[in-house]
This record gives sequence, structure tokens and C-alpha cells, in this order.
Amino acid sequence: MTRLEERIRRDGKVKDGSILKVDSFLNHQMDIGLFEDIADEFLRLFGDDNVTKILTIEASGIGIACIVAQRFKCPVIFAKKTKTKNIEGEVYATKVESFTHGQIYDIIVSKEFLKAEDRVLIIDDFLANGAALSGLVSLVTAAGATLVGAGIAIEKAFQPGGEMLRAQGIRIESLARIKSMGKDGSIEFC
Repeated sequence: MTRLEERIRRDGKVKDGSILKVDSFLNHQMDIGLFEDIADEFLRLFGDDNVTKILTIEASGIGIACIVAQRFKCPVIFAKKTKTKNIEGEVYATKVESFTHGQIYDIIVSKEFLKAEDRVLIIDDFLANGAALSGLVSLVTAAGATLVGAGIAIEKAFQPGGEMLRAQGIRIESLARIKSMGKDGSIEFC
């Protein structure tokens, strides 16, 4: 998606050759106009798949997922990283290692909101090593729901997550695929 790539080139900041900061428009301060374009593209790509739920993980995927859900006219579920007192009943749970935070989280979704009859589209801001996406896929599988695919805003194609998950037969549509990032701040797209 050209507009997203242009925005990454203009406002993205490469840190140590493997971290891409896009917090000025994607995952801290959010450019809703850009999110609407992202949502339109995901609707174009997955619009015929009868999506009934959008699934993401807290926190930075939630904004994009909400705009996407508006287009699909369905609810958003976000996997929580901690079980709070207001989650009642049984949950689906798995462990996820965060590349950015260098920490392992238990992520959970209430069984009340994810059912076997659901057709789930996973939405997230980044795909790098694939841990978050793998965790979300396992929650969908545990529920017996149908995974229609994953819509990713930015994929670091030089890291193994996308290739590994595609090899498992998961449909992944990434709007900006980064081939490489240099310590000098350069970014090359696939």
C-alpha cells in the first residue's frame, strides 16, 4: 500500500537496524485517515470471506482493528495480556513472547466472545518473528473457529514470522513488507 510505505519512509525511525518506530502515526499517536485507508484495503482483500469477528492483541493493534471492524460491520475482540477481575468465566489462553518488550505474556480471550461458528480475521500492526500472530492463531484454533487470514499493516519480511506462518497455510496479507532496514535509517520495501 503506497500511502503506508510513503508514511513509513517519511515518519518512521529505524533503531539499531531491527526496530521500526512508527509511533507518530500508527501505534501511539494514530492517523485515523491512514487507518481508514488500511481498513478499506483489508476489506478489498478479505471482503468476500464472510468475516464475523476481528481479533487482535492489546494494545497497538486495537486502533486499526476497530476501524477495520467498522468496514466489516462486526465486533472486535482483543486478546488481553492479563486476566482482570472483570473477565468472568472460561477463557482461551496461550503464551506469547513480545519481540519489542522482550517479555512472555499469557494472552487470553473469553470463551463468551469467540465461538466455533465465528469466521475470524486477525488484524495487527506488525509481523516480525510471528509470536503474537501464532498466539492469536492458537486462540482461534482452540475455539474451533475458522481463521480466514491475517491482515498486517507492516511486516518485517527479513524476520522469520511471515515465512513461517505462510508455510503453515495461513493467509497473510501485509500492506507494507520491509525487505531491510539499515543502521543509517534506510528502509527498503519488498
